[in-house]
Amino acid sequence: MRFWSFWYNSFILSSQYNPPRFVELLMLLLAIAMLAIASILPERPYLILGLSLVVGASISILVREAIAPSPQTRITQLTASLLLIISLYGFADLMYAL
Repeated sequence: MRFWSFWYNSFILSSQYNPPRFVELLMLLLAIAMLAIASILPERPYLILGLSLVVGASISILVREAIAPSPQTRITQLTASLLLIISLYGFADLMYAL
């Protein structure tokens, strides 16, 4: 029980310390889950939802870094831009397949 209490307290503390980064983390974790499900089940809604979450998280990261830069700004912006380009390519591929 002490183990779960520690994780719960860490979860609450991290969400209170930096809420935008916490929401971005949740969005990316959900995107990973949706894209994993989409790779197992060949249904489009999972893929579309996963790519939408990646686009939203990437744009949120880029806006947050533009407003309040962190010590590793370049790496964060590069990663978010790469995720955005890949997800937009995925959307273009979906539109081409229709």
